[in-house]
Amino acid sequence: MSTSSKFRRVSVVLFLVLLVGIFLPMGYFLQQPVLPSPQIIAIPGGSSLYGVAHQLEQAGVVSSARLFVLLARGRGDAGRIRAGTYEFNTAATPGEILDRLVAGDVRRLQFTIPEGFDLRQIAARLEAIGIAPAAEILRLARDPKFLAARSITAPSLEGYLFPETYTVPAGESPLRVLTAMLDEMQRRLTPENLAAVSGRGLDTNGYLTLASIVQKEAGNEAEMPLIAAVFTNRLRLGIPLQADPTVIYGLGDDFHGNLTKKHLQQPNPYNTYTRRGLPPGPIASPGAAALQAVAFPADVDYLYFVARGDGTHAFSKTLKEHNRAVADFQLRH
Repeated sequence: MSTSSKFRRVSVVLFLVLLVGIFLPMGYFLQQPVLPSPQIIAIPGGSSLYGVAHQLEQAGVVSSARLFVLLARGRGDAGRIRAGTYEFNTAATPGEILDRLVAGDVRRLQFTIPEGFDLRQIAARLEAIGIAPAAEILRLARDPKFLAARSITAPSLEGYLFPETYTVPAGESPLRVLTAMLDEMQRRLTPENLAAVSGRGLDTNGYLTLASIVQKEAGNEAEMPLIAAVFTNRLRLGIPLQADPTVIYGLGDDFHGNLTKKHLQQPNPYNTYTRRGLPPGPIASPGAAALQAVAFPADVDYLYFVARGDGTHAFSKTLKEHNRAVADFQLRH
């Protein structure tokens, strides 16, 4: 056998050994699912493939960063991994992990804003799920530039964020979250409803303000059209609304759970006992039923209502009837 033949055989053997050394580990790597402990990994924008692979290996999501890089390059996905926050808590092969990263299957957060929540409660809820500190949420919600860009004349986003269940990507900016909630409210302000309230002299801010008062006063949705009618009638006649929730809102941190006569006499822009008309802006986030009730209040002549103590109200047309209802349902308890 010639020297050249021997060399070629040795070269072939070395090449085969090299192939086995590469493809056997790769084959095992591709087929072997990894069961990590639950891991949350944030991939910043602009991360390199090596950086992502190293993060995954360090977290135990894949067993080899080097082989993960080879996999991504072999599939043509090296530059297609999306930034975001990912959660890994079930067994998955490297290929399945890469599929999620390319698809942008990021971790998502779900939160619910109940009807009647005010802005501070919303900010606390967003802080609790990790969107941003409450102080940052409140700062954005009161930013004059942001309000002006959305043509909002109220001093904040109070009442402009629709109460609903939302799902957002983890790591979403607080501004985008607020914008999503604001956009949802805009969708709920239908042309039909806006036309109805406009006919009674209410702009969008006035509409949301009155709806927020109805939301806070009503014990149930069935009574909302009646309560809306009371306030609509009072506005038309120039009678002060005398709505306790607006007074409480205006007191802010000075209110400790017991509304007194002194509070009702304390002047502030939200005291609807001392001022006629609507306060400067909403006091909470009204839901769909309150929005509908203000757009189309009941066709009644009521000017008063008092709580019965069971979640419902007694409605009256005259002060004499109202005083009798107060004696029946409040002074006797």
